[in-house]
Amino acid sequence: MSAMDHYINDVVTRGAAEALEDGSAATEAHHLLLAIAAHQGTAAHRVLTAARLGRQEIRQALDREFEHSLSAVGVSLTAYDLPKPSRDTGNPPKPGASARLAVERGFAAATGKKDLRPAHLLLGILETEIGTVPRALALAGVDRAGLMARVRETLEREQW
Repeated sequence: MSAMDHYINDVVTRGAAEALEDGSAATEAHHLLLAIAAHQGTAAHRVLTAARLGRQEIRQALDREFEHSLSAVGVSLTAYDLPKPSRDTGNPPKPGASARLAVERGFAAATGKKDLRPAHLLLGILETEIGTVPRALALAGVDRAGLMARVRETLEREQW
């Protein structure tokens, strides 16, 4: 297996662990984003940390997005004592639609499998126009377009 194959496997595995931690039955794009932020030593990780988007900051943005989404339908987290998510380890989370689309967009951003690098996967996640990731980044005050531009610049100058 190539280094990229190992990286993809690691991101998918870490993403599934993030989904399990959330009590989610599916691994979605935001779980992959958390996994990329946790995987040090790549240009994708460096772009995120330069934007002050480490794993913890992304987790906080996702938590704010969850609270904001609930409040949009009239539910307040402070008014209810919600139980912790169920972490059924019997069935690993399956890849969700947003994760599959993000990976497809990442692959499409590369000129071929040999050109594929971690930053392509990050770009595939950031290019999501609707959903949890863009809402969480907006609530965190992140300029998603600017972040995507930095990822593209990084792809031009860095190999890994």
